[in-house]
Amino acid sequence: MVHPRLTLAVSIMETIAILAYAISGFLEARKRRLDPIGTFLIALATAFGGGTVRDVLLERRPFYWVEHQEYVIVIFVASFFAPYVLRLVSHVISERALLIADAIGLGLFSVAGTSIALDAEMPPFIAVLMGVTTGVFGGIIRDVLCNEVPLILRDSRPYATCAFVGCWVYLLLARMNVDSVYSVLMATGFILVARLVTYKFDVRLRH
Repeated sequence: MVHPRLTLAVSIMETIAILAYAISGFLEARKRRLDPIGTFLIALATAFGGGTVRDVLLERRPFYWVEHQEYVIVIFVASFFAPYVLRLVSHVISERALLIADAIGLGLFSVAGTSIALDAEMPPFIAVLMGVTTGVFGGIIRDVLCNEVPLILRDSRPYATCAFVGCWVYLLLARMNVDSVYSVLMATGFILVARLVTYKFDVRLRH
């Protein structure tokens, strides 16, 4: 039996991940001097774009953000106060904390996407690709909407690679019949550590 605290931990990580991705959208919108509606669209796309693309490919309905409108409402309201939100975040939360939150988002979204694809009876490799799509595609959509070459295509530091390997770790744990909550936490932890270590030591992939 899974301890309720573990389930709570996953829920807290989910909230941190969504807010971290939304803040990433706020930052990009501020660079572009977008109005509140534009800010909302960019933040929403960053936070839920990957999951939406996954759900479209898997023909899965309703979309996650439709089922959890509370996140959408929070992002919508925050978009009208984005400059103040970012100012507060910069004073309260360090750049390192934002990096950790983003890494949590990458890990949790990627693993969750893999799990959903497995539930849809996708083969393992496709399930992993769906997981990576969930983790990274929000940032790709954000950059495309802002008329930029996606960061993931011009930054040689491993990002999607960490998610890709971590999703295989999740598959391995699932094959070993490890409880799903433990599997999510361990695979997410692997991606988190891999992302932070490669970032700290400036590991880069060959062009």
